[in-house]
Amino acid sequence: MSNTPTIASDYQESVESYRQLILSTGEDLQRPGLEETPMRAAKAFAHLTQGYHQSLDEVVNDALFPSSNRELVLVQNIEFYSLCEHHMLPFHGIAHVGYLPNGQVLGLSKFARIVDMFARRLQVQENLSEQVAQTIMDVTGCRGVAVVMDAAHMCMMMRGVNKQHSTTRTTSMLGEFVHDNQARNEFLSAIPRRQPAF
Repeated sequence: MSNTPTIASDYQESVESYRQLILSTGEDLQRPGLEETPMRAAKAFAHLTQGYHQSLDEVVNDALFPSSNRELVLVQNIEFYSLCEHHMLPFHGIAHVGYLPNGQVLGLSKFARIVDMFARRLQVQENLSEQVAQTIMDVTGCRGVAVVMDAAHMCMMMRGVNKQHSTTRTTSMLGEFVHDNQARNEFLSAIPRRQPAF
């Protein structure tokens, strides 16, 4: 079971923090439109960080199955949303995951669930790619994992350099993908080309 807060009392500290944040702008918390905002924001933040309250066992749920397939398995275009740990602004994009099975395969939906478990935290994209790859390697016992993530970062688009069309691509290669150029190239050639800003 998820431990994500579900009742008002669980949000008390977060609600008060949002109240103080809004008050610091000079806004009136009693005006229509803002009266319930601290609670709504607290609930939204709990959802966006629910990965902290999930366990890998819960996410995988024993969805490993025997298989003789040893060729590349590719799950692509996995949408994800996360929060930058530096500014707590969103970044969002797509993930592509490939792996080389070693006697068993993982249920396809679990790749998206693993991505979400790590994305729904305060993150940097570089670490997110590595965490997803290492977790899939550990769970499946596969011969290799490759992860590519393309994302647009609001901290670059809404503030700072204000580059509206900038995207970031990160990769993480483990196992046979590190040294086997044929496997690496097969994966990279199969995934979509880098997309413009989302």
